[in-house]
Amino acid sequence: MINRYIKELAELEDISSLRKVSDIKKEGKYIFVEGKRLLNLSSNDYLGLAENKDIVRDFLKTGEYSFGSASARLLTGTSSVYKELEVLLSCLFNKDSALLFNSGYHANVGIMSSLLSKRDVVFSDKLNHASMIDGIRLSESKFYRYKHLDYNHLEELLIKHRQDYDIAYIATESVFSMDGDCADIKRLVEIKKKYNAILIVDEAHAFGVLGPTGLGLIEQEGLLDQVDLIVATFGKAIASMGAFVVGSDVIVKYLVNKARSFIFSTSLPEVNIAFSQYVIENILPNTKNTRKELLKMAQFLRTDLEKIGLNTFGCSHIIPVIIGGNEEAVSLCNSLQESEFYLLPIRHPTVAKNTARIRVSLRADLKVNEIKDLPSLILKNIRKN
Repeated sequence: MINRYIKELAELEDISSLRKVSDIKKEGKYIFVEGKRLLNLSSNDYLGLAENKDIVRDFLKTGEYSFGSASARLLTGTSSVYKELEVLLSCLFNKDSALLFNSGYHANVGIMSSLLSKRDVVFSDKLNHASMIDGIRLSESKFYRYKHLDYNHLEELLIKHRQDYDIAYIATESVFSMDGDCADIKRLVEIKKKYNAILIVDEAHAFGVLGPTGLGLIEQEGLLDQVDLIVATFGKAIASMGAFVVGSDVIVKYLVNKARSFIFSTSLPEVNIAFSQYVIENILPNTKNTRKELLKMAQFLRTDLEKIGLNTFGCSHIIPVIIGGNEEAVSLCNSLQESEFYLLPIRHPTVAKNTARIRVSLRADLKVNEIKDLPSLILKNIRKN
């Protein structure tokens, strides 16, 4: 029986799609692979906080927290630390309530699978994260995917199908993780009102980076009070672990009672929750200039890539460079690692066939002169291969 798995793994290797777990060591903005130091351009540590030992030392002075949990939230896994962070988040986002999850994946799977029923319908951006798609598939709802950022297509689907269902949901990311482009939140709010729908936005890659106080793209657009459910993670710019959703009291209470990924998961240790709160309260408010410089650096790199004819797009700190085939993307990344840039290939089936890419995830502790040679180096290696 196991021969089937052996065969499938061999087939993945033949098309350069075989994944493996790398043994690496991180040190600030650098990563060490087999003893070689490379500039890390593949993490989600957008503010450069995850390896900041000064922040950790200062945090540990604030109190003593459990490093274990041993219980789900609904048993003995909830202490004042969890409730404090949930109250903080609901206040920051000006929502009734907040609920913590163990990860962004737990959040999206739990939210989608519990809220949606066979009487409901969800309209999802075609490039939404796998966690959203998996949650929708676990529900009994009808599921339509609109073309990426194509809101005319979304309206066509709503006109055709909305009247057949009880509750309609529109689901989108704010900053898309593979393309680095941004949803039009204002347009989505207009559409959800027009068709009496509930709007869910995942701010995973925007929380901590965009907006006047770093709350995300929705805050940047001044629409916090117009989006029904906002999901985000602590595991990226906040440099911690876990995720949350903010919304109405009714929806949050429903999730507490119905979201299986919340109910049946051991809660995160207190130390993770407390650290997330510490970063949000004490570090994030002081990052306004840092976040501005990060986005300026992204624009600089994107412009230089486009100037020499490389295929990229987006509007954020995530910059994809489209290569084409899986094998070509793998070869390019190997060459870039030889030149001390740690970049990884994003391949089919994670992205559409023939759109394999390298994804440059910028971080605030980088300097422009450290990445200025990257565009010409990419072009040189593409031509060589």
